[in-house]
Amino acid sequence: MKQLLRSKHRHKHMYVIFFFLFSEMSKNWQSRRRHGRRFLQNPWFRLHDSNESYNPGALQSTRDSSPGDDESPSTSSSTGSSSVPDLPGYYFDPEKKRYFRLLPGHNNCNPLTRESILQREMEKKRLQLLEEEDNQKKKIARLGFNATSMLRKSQLGFLNVTNYCRLAHELRVSCMQRKKVHIHSSDPSALASDRFNLILADTNSDRLFTVNDVKVGGSKYGIINLRGLKIPSLKVHMHENLYFTNRKVNSVCWASLNHLDSHILLCLMGLAETPGCATLLPASLFVSSHPGVDRPGMLCSFRIPGAWSCAWSLNIQANNCFSTGLSRRVLLTNVVTGHQQSFGTSSDVLTQQFALLAPLLFNGCRSGEIFAIDLRCGNQGNGWRAARLFHDSAVTSVQILQEEQWVMASDMAGKIKLWDLRTTKCIRQYEGHVNEHAYLPLHVHEEEGIVVAVGQDCYTRIWSLNDAQLLRTIPSPYPASKADIPSVAFSSRLGGFRGGPGLLMAVQQDLYCFSYG
Repeated sequence: MKQLLRSKHRHKHMYVIFFFLFSEMSKNWQSRRRHGRRFLQNPWFRLHDSNESYNPGALQSTRDSSPGDDESPSTSSSTGSSSVPDLPGYYFDPEKKRYFRLLPGHNNCNPLTRESILQREMEKKRLQLLEEEDNQKKKIARLGFNATSMLRKSQLGFLNVTNYCRLAHELRVSCMQRKKVHIHSSDPSALASDRFNLILADTNSDRLFTVNDVKVGGSKYGIINLRGLKIPSLKVHMHENLYFTNRKVNSVCWASLNHLDSHILLCLMGLAETPGCATLLPASLFVSSHPGVDRPGMLCSFRIPGAWSCAWSLNIQANNCFSTGLSRRVLLTNVVTGHQQSFGTSSDVLTQQFALLAPLLFNGCRSGEIFAIDLRCGNQGNGWRAARLFHDSAVTSVQILQEEQWVMASDMAGKIKLWDLRTTKCIRQYEGHVNEHAYLPLHVHEEEGIVVAVGQDCYTRIWSLNDAQLLRTIPSPYPASKADIPSVAFSSRLGGFRGGPGLLMAVQQDLYCFSYG
């Protein structure tokens, strides 16, 4: 009897334990079901399963709308937009406060890509800078230096004449205003359709050689007379020529054969079965380019395949000579005698410049090397290498300073460096230039103490040559594009000896002048 009561008591305990476990399991199952519904209703997880946009502000408002919460809506929206996580594959628009799905590639079905977002942000920044310039909100490059303070410090003896002139140029550069130049031509319809590809001022800055891309394909040349470039009219005349080429122009420079800047030296790329060449184009072919001075000049062409760069020599020890940079070779040519010298290199030569005092030819290579050729030595052996410098990327421009003890170079990594040839060390670097793969020139003007360069982002930047401080950033009048990188020319005497300092900018079909006030 006792055993039967013990067994019944055990069974009763087992029923109680079983009932307790069953009730706990049912509660867990119901809680999991409720959590599962919340999981599916949560926008953070639903976002990965749909293409809908997501508004984090709505989630933040639901979290902040609990009972007893008296926080204002403005505070909740600001905290929600500032603490937005970065989701892979999605873009958060701070204006609309929503996530948008990003798909890789460039297609019409999904135009929202990282490239388009970056381009939109750059365009917004450009328009803001243009608006600041139009409203004359000028930024002084150096704090505490305006016209009054500079004059006062000069009177008190704190600034010598050299520093005063340099700072005065910097002040004027920061106050330059953009004005459109009116171009007159015998063919106005061509001006409306042809796009500027390149402009190059001569030594006296009274002429501007232009290369224009023709709508039907190819390029044509012209010379703009800058003597009429006077404020406030800013009217110039373009002298065109029937010269036309369907080949790409790799490099251009002014050449002094009959007199100063009597010709233009062009390097043309080969096309199909037509080899590349270097052409000397007389400036006299353009009507009234230099009245009373020009006479029919020599028009000659040299068959030089694959020329990347060219330079004309004004050194007396290499008179009537020009150089072309080829693939792994430098070719020195005498125009009168036709004699040529070849110097072997280890890389493609992308830029060149002759020194005026010393018989040296400086070259910048795709490998990042900068070396000088001593023209007094022959091309036998290695004695002709006078100096060697190195960049980390392809060198696109080399400029020799007047005393010929320093060389400035820019490369495809956006680096602009000033080198001391005596110690072969970089003594100064100019920050802010943008370049990834483009062939972009560099302009150095020691008289004004400034450095000018146009980046691949279509911004024109001006630095102080003395201490490498960025003085001004000028946006392009048109949206940034790889096909519309502005071409600029700076001079202390625009239009000749009686002209004033300023910057010329050519982009698309327009020519702009930034003159000193």
